[in-house]
Amino acid sequence: MRLASRIFLACSLVILVLGAVGGAGLHSVRRLVSVNREMTIEALPALRLAGSVRDTMLALARLEARHAILPDPRYAELWRERAGRARVDLERLGQLVRTQREAEHLRAARVTFEQYVAAVTAEHARPPAARAPDREPVGRELGERVEADLEMLIETTHARMLQAQAEAAELEARTWATVALSLVSAVVLAVVGTGIIALRMTRSLRRLSAATTAVAAGDFREPLPAGRRDEIGELARAFNAMAARLRQVDDMKEEFFATISHELRSPLTSVREAAHLLGDGVAGPLTPKQARLTEIIARSSDRLLRLVNQLLEVGRLRAGVMPLERVPLDLDRVVTRALDELRPQAEEAGVTLTRERVGEPCVVNGDEERLLQLAVNLVGNAIRFTPRGGHVTVRVVGSAPEAELQVEDTGIGIPADALPHVFESYRQAHQGRGGTGLGLSIVRGIALAHGGRVTAESQEGKGSRFTVLLPRPRGEAA
Repeated sequence: MRLASRIFLACSLVILVLGAVGGAGLHSVRRLVSVNREMTIEALPALRLAGSVRDTMLALARLEARHAILPDPRYAELWRERAGRARVDLERLGQLVRTQREAEHLRAARVTFEQYVAAVTAEHARPPAARAPDREPVGRELGERVEADLEMLIETTHARMLQAQAEAAELEARTWATVALSLVSAVVLAVVGTGIIALRMTRSLRRLSAATTAVAAGDFREPLPAGRRDEIGELARAFNAMAARLRQVDDMKEEFFATISHELRSPLTSVREAAHLLGDGVAGPLTPKQARLTEIIARSSDRLLRLVNQLLEVGRLRAGVMPLERVPLDLDRVVTRALDELRPQAEEAGVTLTRERVGEPCVVNGDEERLLQLAVNLVGNAIRFTPRGGHVTVRVVGSAPEAELQVEDTGIGIPADALPHVFESYRQAHQGRGGTGLGLSIVRGIALAHGGRVTAESQEGKGSRFTVLLPRPRGEAA
């Protein structure tokens, strides 16, 4: 099965479980909302209305008794007003009751209430002389029956609300249990699924990472197992093909180095030495034209030999086989040697060389000749690309955590599109100014071989600054 299919399957299972959890939770929440709505919108208002009608009945009984003692028309008017409100409340109760028992109690209360109203109204219509002063109010018994029916209605509605509360509590507990169990199941499933996939992936990737590290170090091991039929198996097969190709290229490189060393350097050295001997008059005096031709041969063979040496050094630096003799040395002394070597070139070009040192003496562990070559290449480039009257400043900074060598000039600068590529081999920011395009590549290779790095900053038309950062010995870092 493809790796993408496995990940998709594991994620789909987790999503399905979470979807089921969400569905169950929504169903329980919907039921809880329904129960709570029943309590808040129906049961509680019904209880309040029933209690209000019951209190109204008590008030009506008091008003009836007062009217029986003092037949004041105001008592009769107030009684009719409150009786009307009680009738309206009983009508509203009809919209809030839900069970059969509640409906029966409400029906009985309404029938008795109408009888009570009719009896009291008829009593109020009788003239005061026809009433017996010691007679009890005619509606007392009917009012008590209405109150009794309302009490039964309140008890029944309260029981319904208690039942709804119990159901809500049970639903809440069941919902929490379902959600907790589902979430635990989803988490376990996700952890197990992703753990299996991650374990298999990381095991293969660790093996691949170790093999890649070995290839980077030049240690080509046996091919990786590539029996899997997923993307990691394809990656392992591609890596095996790459490693085989690299092994072939490495063999070709070694063969090329050997050929260059024996077939180019030796003849070029012989030509150069022969030209120098001729120029010195070892074979006899030369005419001015012969001397001029001999000088041209010597300069050309020197330049060609330097080019061959640079090619060999770039190859060694890329392969990581350049020998380094690391000793503690003062970087400022290396810079002084480089400036002494290049000062005639700077004077001929009309460029001012300045050396600065910031902080304490800067000691590094490195190969003095290779670091001298690095400084010469950087300063030589700065001189070559700085117009007459310009300045080149070489600065050694010993107060930083890393040793810094800065070469700053007031030259023509580097175009912004060429700046990221200045350290690549055979790349020149400005054509037609000489050079092979290998100097900065060698600078970077020497810095990397010492465990350091090099950076470039430039603004076209204003100059450039190259900074070499080298690690300092332990105990020497500022």
